[in-house]
Amino acid sequence: QVQLVESGGGLVQAGGSLRLSCAASGSIYRINAMGWYRQPPGKQRELVARISSSATTTYADSVKGRFTISRDNANTVYLQMNILKPEDTAVYYCNAQGITEERQRYAPFDSWGQGTEVTISS
Repeated sequence: QVQLVESGGGLVQAGGSLRLSCAASGSIYRINAMGWYRQPPGKQRELVARISSSATTTYADSVKGRFTISRDNANTVYLQMNILKPEDTAVYYCNAQGITEERQRYAPFDSWGQGTEVTISS
């Protein structure tokens, strides 16, 4: 019902930058929050950054001051990642939470993207 398509991952050297994008589509009535999570090799998935419908942002301590999350009016969320470190290497997943609407029926959703790989070389 709600699809998330991520783009922007890749391989960069430490100190470099990447910008991730995630576009949400489908029977969306309202998005309450969008966020980015990551799963480093051999570790659990963790929150990187999150932005609410009121533009309130939350960041993991490890990325504060280096990463910036933003969202446009077309249900797309971005993650600008600067001063990248090897420990930022992970698969990055987009998440969206909100309400779907189909034929005047409303239901909550919590959707994930397929993930995009980010590799930082030292």
